[in-house]
Amino acid sequence: MEAALVAFMRLPSPPAPPSLFCSPDSKPGKSTGAPKIYTRTGDQGFSSTFTGERRAKDDQVFDALGSLDELSSAVGLSAEFGSESGHTFVEELHKVQCMLQDAGSNVATPVSSARESHMKRTSFSEKPVLELESWIDKYSDQLPPLASFILPSGGKSSAALHLSRAVCRRAERRVVPLVKTGEADANVAKYLNR
Repeated sequence: MEAALVAFMRLPSPPAPPSLFCSPDSKPGKSTGAPKIYTRTGDQGFSSTFTGERRAKDDQVFDALGSLDELSSAVGLSAEFGSESGHTFVEELHKVQCMLQDAGSNVATPVSSARESHMKRTSFSEKPVLELESWIDKYSDQLPPLASFILPSGGKSSAALHLSRAVCRRAERRVVPLVKTGEADANVAKYLNR
């Protein structure tokens, strides 16, 4: 994903209308009957994984989830600035946010405490990695070869993409130990690496 963000920040303008929801069934303004925003279950410094396992809030899983959440927020900001500037890749950024939700689901389901049903529901395939690679190739073909480092600047849209790239690198560093221990799918780390 890092390389995709670099390609996006080097592209010129005009927009595609963004979709702000990952599910085609989601509708703006439609109540989903969501529970309260606070639960008080983490007041003692513990939180639950998707499998129901309680872990300390400073556990590697929650550190990685926090970085993925921060990355999705940074990508969302990049999409907003990109939309304002009329960039064509805004739809891809929204899709990246949806994929980050799926990556987070995988990370929130440590293999050591997951049942087969959990793992089926939260698996992360190679398909999003391949899709990112095709975007990188498509956008890279439209650009001159990169001959030097790019300083984090170039307008709000470009600067926001630089921030997203930096947060992405940290998220990857947080996910890699989970992949090494077999707790998360290697495709999550590959996705972040792209």
